[in-house]
Amino acid sequence: MHQDTDGLPRPQRRWAVLALAVSIAMAVMDSSIANVALPAIAADLKVSPSQAIMVVNAYQIAIVVSLLPLASLGEKLGLERVYQGGLIIFTLASFVCALSDSLTGLVVARVVQGFGAAGLMSVNTALVRYIYPQRLLGQGVGVNALVVAISSVLGPSVAAAILGAAHWPWIFAVNIPLGILALGLALRFLPATPRAGRRFDAASALLSAATFGLVMTALEQFSHGAPAWVVAGLLLPGILAGIALVRRQSGRAAPLLPVDLLRIPVFSLSVATSICSFAAQMLAFVALPFYLQHQLGRSQVETGLLMTPWPLVLIVVSPLAGRASDRLPAGLLGGIGLVVMALGLGSFTLLPEAPSALDIGWRTALCGMGFGLFQSPNNRAILSSAPRERSGGASGMLSTARLLGQTTGAALGALTLRLAGEQGAQVALGVAGAIALGAAMVSFSRLSTGRPKDGHASA
Repeated sequence: MHQDTDGLPRPQRRWAVLALAVSIAMAVMDSSIANVALPAIAADLKVSPSQAIMVVNAYQIAIVVSLLPLASLGEKLGLERVYQGGLIIFTLASFVCALSDSLTGLVVARVVQGFGAAGLMSVNTALVRYIYPQRLLGQGVGVNALVVAISSVLGPSVAAAILGAAHWPWIFAVNIPLGILALGLALRFLPATPRAGRRFDAASALLSAATFGLVMTALEQFSHGAPAWVVAGLLLPGILAGIALVRRQSGRAAPLLPVDLLRIPVFSLSVATSICSFAAQMLAFVALPFYLQHQLGRSQVETGLLMTPWPLVLIVVSPLAGRASDRLPAGLLGGIGLVVMALGLGSFTLLPEAPSALDIGWRTALCGMGFGLFQSPNNRAILSSAPRERSGGASGMLSTARLLGQTTGAALGALTLRLAGEQGAQVALGVAGAIALGAAMVSFSRLSTGRPKDGHASA
């Protein structure tokens, strides 16, 4: 029997993991839970559907612009304090969202809710490093990745269930009792983490927010066919802010934008793999409903059922891959997983003329298996290749890579569907497969860097 000298004792560990699971599930799910309610929100608040989309975009942009600043703040004040503060803000903002009677009020509340969610996402994975002993880090990361994966695909289903029995404010009100439960657990069981003695770099935080906010908004506008001057007006200032941010951060011991960590080969390659793989996954999620309904003539209900094998298989594979990553290199596991995912996406081009549910189902299951095999080992590699005192920066970068990949994938999906016409969905699936294959090559390249110890990557 192992006598661990790090991490939390088992009873406290279980309650701490539950606190993380409940809160991060709410934050991730709220990225998509409002989508289903947009028609009802638009009708109730007497606004157009295009205006109602601001309810979704405001939340996403608030998260993206504040992830890295809050991760840096977590290293200064303590990871658990930022997490608890984010949970309080998220819960209170959910209450305000439920009471909103105008679009302006709802959008402002969603921005604040996004900042709270960023407080959770920015340090969530870093806290896993202090909850689990090092020998079980892969298992802990696997459980965490599983919660994120399930929450990201369950949002629309949960929203549909709530809207079937109640009015749209309840999709936000349901967070209140869950938030109070998670906060009680977080205050009681989360471990105290080290505090860095440095000052918070407010100027870098503003530059980071401008960089990610403007660039990702430009990408979204481009995918929807916005005029070139609008895209350029957003993209150019974003790029200039990014250049200023990198120059300001260079040479600092613990920069807000973790350029120090990006110099570690395993870390930078793992981040690149994460961005590409999440772009491929989101591109597939955007394209599959159009492919199944418009090209194969399936109903909305059939489409949902035919896509269900993806998350179901992922639920099984993700924790197993996390355990395996404690013994096998992430570059190998992630590379194999992404090749499997690419094969699953590519196999849609070989569907028979009148495919059965089985013909479609095993292909989506193969995609889920591949992504599940990749995600947990890759997250472990990002976290363990960073020094322990830089866990906050590593965690923030992990979440930023996921959101950047998802946003890029969604934009590529919209662009492909707009440009390729009737064959757009099939083309998009092919592009997603090619991106997954490219990500696999990046993953395999990590094998030449050696296997990182905790906080000490091999060059």
